[in-house]
Amino acid sequence: MPKILIVDDERSIRYTLKEILEYESYTVDEAEDGEKALDMLQKAKYDVVLCDIKMPKMDGMELLERAMILVPDTPFIMISAHGTIDTAVEATKKGAYDFLVKPPDLNRLLVSVRNALDKATLVTETKTLKKKISKTFEMVGSSPALGKVKSAIDKVAPTDARVLITGPNGAGKELVARALHEQSSRAQSPMIEVNCAAIPSELIESELFGHEKGSFTSAVKQRIGKFEQANGGTLFLDEIGDMSLSAQAKVLRALQEHKITRVGGDKDITVDVRVVAATNKNLLEEIEAKNFREDLYHRLSVILIHVPPLNERREDIPDLVNKFLQDVARDYGNKPKAITPDALKYLQGLDWRGNVRELRNVVERLIIMSDETITEEDARQYAK
Repeated sequence: MPKILIVDDERSIRYTLKEILEYESYTVDEAEDGEKALDMLQKAKYDVVLCDIKMPKMDGMELLERAMILVPDTPFIMISAHGTIDTAVEATKKGAYDFLVKPPDLNRLLVSVRNALDKATLVTETKTLKKKISKTFEMVGSSPALGKVKSAIDKVAPTDARVLITGPNGAGKELVARALHEQSSRAQSPMIEVNCAAIPSELIESELFGHEKGSFTSAVKQRIGKFEQANGGTLFLDEIGDMSLSAQAKVLRALQEHKITRVGGDKDITVDVRVVAATNKNLLEEIEAKNFREDLYHRLSVILIHVPPLNERREDIPDLVNKFLQDVARDYGNKPKAITPDALKYLQGLDWRGNVRELRNVVERLIIMSDETITEEDARQYAK
């Protein structure tokens, strides 16, 4: 049941608001001044705060400022008998969710409270989802080889340096890109991914830079490209070694000038994007073969991070298997299965050409095909 705190120095106002809200099945606490309210906010969690502005000891604006540091996700609805546009604007700037004038209209008050509760729920769900996503893309393992990768991420992530991630398919290049984004100052902005190998060469420029309506036969409306979508955040160009030479030239210009032009357009659009690229190819060999621009390579590879294949960090396999047992069980809504030490040892000895991606598929297969505990016999039968 939602819990609401009413902060007002007038007992009659507190009584009226409490009666209305309790009738709507809310749990309500009261505070007669800002100091007491601040103390209550430190001791208990409230879903919404209804706060007067003019109060003794500590007024509502000061309480709002302090509360935004102490409990930044708690919605504040400010209430004042001396409501002006300037006061409402100031309260909003300080973090208030809404501003009502005394005496508040009953329907307006209840709608504001319900909307504030909805907002608080969305904030909580978003944080929970972000934690789940972060855990899903967590880099698991304590091998020296993976330790070098994590150390490089810790050093590079806080900067805006461009990064080129190399390594075989399925080794975890996307996880490195996500870690670079999440540990950067751009973490609150979007990370936009583009798989350059999955997009036909004739469409890659439209995908990256967007296009204007009518710029080609199927361009029935304007399209915003990935560079613009990632503005302020990170653009992850996966498998960049498969990008066409014409698109490479435009990417080079975007990196040099921080500007792009939509296909069919003539207007320069300024973009603030950190580019992180990844490839499973040897780009130096691609340069020799005239398939990749050398100037673009040097623009992208300010920092090089190589993700080793799973066969070079076999000591990480037990940790990875246990993580996948948890992940798959959660996806299926089941209890995680156990695995015997002999089964883990057997898996460590296999040749993992598909790397971490192949290991996850095998673990999912073992979960489906085995009984409550995955044995070495199960691993021998279903792992390959």
